[in-house]
Amino acid sequence: MSKTIQEIQQEIVDEFAMFEDWMQRYEYMIELGKALPLIDEKYKIDENLIKGCQSKVWVHAELEDEKLVFTADSDAIITKGIVAILIRAFSNHHPSAIIEADTKFIDEIGLKEHLSPTRANGLVSMIKQLKMYAVAYQTQLN
Repeated sequence: MSKTIQEIQQEIVDEFAMFEDWMQRYEYMIELGKALPLIDEKYKIDENLIKGCQSKVWVHAELEDEKLVFTADSDAIITKGIVAILIRAFSNHHPSAIIEADTKFIDEIGLKEHLSPTRANGLVSMIKQLKMYAVAYQTQLN
């Protein structure tokens, strides 16, 4: 049985709770970024760029067996870590589950207040984009 989005989010919260301070958490995010399901080079195009991010972040989505699978990349290591966390939470789920899912786990990690304002805005833009993909694919499934 595959895990729900909520269960995966809780796992991420628990993992971040293991670290004493934010330096360790940043290092962990960089590690997560290295394990990001990388976007195919052919999808590194402007229309897959997330608007509102200071660094370049590309996200691609495709539907496999009614589940949305995300791949991504970024030219900044911290941003790559952030998008890796989001993809881990939302990838391989039905679009409707992604649309309904909340993102409280981001606040529980304390991520927003430890990012620069421009990165925090970028984070919000990434979440919006993943949800927009879900809405677009949900429409196709109906």
